[in-house]
Amino acid sequence: MIILVINCGSSSLKYEVFAMPEQSSLGKGLVERIGLSAGKISQQAQGKSYDKVTEIPDHKVAFELMMQALLDPQKGVLSQPSDIQGIGHRVVHGGEQYSASVLIDEDVISAIRANCELAPLHNPANLTGIHEVSHFFPNLPQVAVFDTAFHQTLPPSAYLYGIPREFYDKYKIRRYGFHGTSHRYVAGIALQMLKRSPENTNLITCHLGNGASITAIQQGRSIDTSMGFTPLEGLMMGTRSGDIDPSIIFYLEERGFDFHDLQNILNKQSGLLGLSGISSDLRDIETAAEQGNADAIETLETYAYRIRKYIGAYAANLIKVDAIVFTGGIGQNAIKMRERICNRLENIGIHINHEKNRKVGGETGIISQDYSPVTILVIPTKEELQIALDTAQIINPELQTVVL
Repeated sequence: MIILVINCGSSSLKYEVFAMPEQSSLGKGLVERIGLSAGKISQQAQGKSYDKVTEIPDHKVAFELMMQALLDPQKGVLSQPSDIQGIGHRVVHGGEQYSASVLIDEDVISAIRANCELAPLHNPANLTGIHEVSHFFPNLPQVAVFDTAFHQTLPPSAYLYGIPREFYDKYKIRRYGFHGTSHRYVAGIALQMLKRSPENTNLITCHLGNGASITAIQQGRSIDTSMGFTPLEGLMMGTRSGDIDPSIIFYLEERGFDFHDLQNILNKQSGLLGLSGISSDLRDIETAAEQGNADAIETLETYAYRIRKYIGAYAANLIKVDAIVFTGGIGQNAIKMRERICNRLENIGIHINHEKNRKVGGETGIISQDYSPVTILVIPTKEELQIALDTAQIINPELQTVVL
């Protein structure tokens, strides 16, 4: 079974083709700068590169370019469009309606549209992807894989805010959580590595990248997660502030800051970038810290401290933690940051092995001491593969594959 995975953004289109049940990637690509005159498509497939710069006025043209690349006789992936048997979409927000991936029909499309007000930057683009796929593949089954679905198992004590209940009842203001597909994927791999079943295993998964979130997983179910009503809550991130005192917004408004300016500041000018004044890229900040830059040093310490706070809080609620997983661009590759985070966590049974940590680097592996009660793992996330797994299983429930 050949599955095409689509991640459609407002100005970009990411895609990857998988052979199932082998779980092998046949090729992947990116169409970027949609809506601009100097658009670009780049594709990597079995050691061959396909690149083209051209005007990409809309998503229809973007999908046409994707199909041209996939079907290219020399550098393509497919021999004909009918090779594709199913299509999986990353959809950011499923609201409270969906706690699992689903076959797309008119009801699902209506729900995605209704949740556009909760994810105005993402759900409309996701809907565009579904619409364009329907144009190119009118008879193929499509599956929606929601970022929020994994977190629909949160109990009310974790998802409710301490605000008037009518705001939840009327406006559905609550913690939704994001990165659910990534947290679910690495949790499944962790269980395989540890040879454990979800029923007797508690995990804390740390997805650390430009966007970052931490999830507490009890017996295979998400019971708390750091992102909230929007992806702005929680950890300090590349350009997002994470948790702040809400009164800061009112304080700045009284001093002349416009609402839209504040929204832009908190989402795009804060976090690692804002605090360091250097970059949103952790590597640049670490380089500056090594050169003695005081702001860079404080930024690294603050970033690690915030993550430790969440790990400690989730460990308290889980009571027993069997493993911690690091994933995402920073979690997977930032060796020194993993050490900073784990420092001072020995009192709750988290003991990192510095030699193993350096040796594992950015690959999959265990980086904890042999005597550590809590196993520490590094697992590269593969959200596209998880989407392909879900899609294949929904289209053909009898397909013999491991669904994470």
